[in-house]
Amino acid sequence: MIPSALDHVREIAAHRGRLAVFLDYDGTLAPIVSDPEKALLSDSMRQTLRALAAQAAVAILSGRDLDDVRRRVGIDAIIYAGSHGFDIASLHGLHRQVATEFLPKLDMAERELREALDGIPGARVERKRFSVAAHYRNVKENDVARVERGVSKVAAQHPELRRIDGKKILELLPDVDWDKGKAVLWLLEALGLEQDDVRPVFIGDDRTDEDAFRTLEQRGVGILVGEQPRPTAAKYSLKNTAEVEHFLRALI
Repeated sequence: MIPSALDHVREIAAHRGRLAVFLDYDGTLAPIVSDPEKALLSDSMRQTLRALAAQAAVAILSGRDLDDVRRRVGIDAIIYAGSHGFDIASLHGLHRQVATEFLPKLDMAERELREALDGIPGARVERKRFSVAAHYRNVKENDVARVERGVSKVAAQHPELRRIDGKKILELLPDVDWDKGKAVLWLLEALGLEQDDVRPVFIGDDRTDEDAFRTLEQRGVGILVGEQPRPTAAKYSLKNTAEVEHFLRALI
């Protein structure tokens, strides 16, 4: 069991330079709910993020679409990265899109996935700009295998796409050398934060966040959010979004 980040705030914040804080959204800043549309940021968490962004570079890297996560948070000083880091933007001119040439392939995969999952109660296909997701949180247990078979069938027809498995979600995205870890490295470089006096901190709860944890193992801090222990490259843990907010307030 990795130690709680709340017990090591001083150690994490005692770096002689600056902090750069990278955050996932669902399960980290907002609780995971049965309807993803209802995963809303609390007023207190928004105030905390606004105060943190006044002191440090803050970026939110989400599996959600860029416009979606930006609308949900609504803080101009924060940098946003949607589609697991494939679509990055800030109001101050920072912009990066990875694998735009795959968009027609994703259009095709979306149509096929909607056909494959049609008729499975509770299954929902979500098209993001740089990925296609199949949600099965509201699917009955005995129908989950049907969802997995449908996604596997579409994936087999598109070797140019790769499948990633998240929390009650299966997703197809461009099979290129890019992930949240690569996005963090790019952001550090683009923001001029590659110096030794900058300590990157990444907080996330999902398997896709492990890429960022591994990237920062030698030069930063990874913090896994979740009640259940699991293998991780993160150094510390937090139980839930309430502890994330408590930790961020302690950093401030």
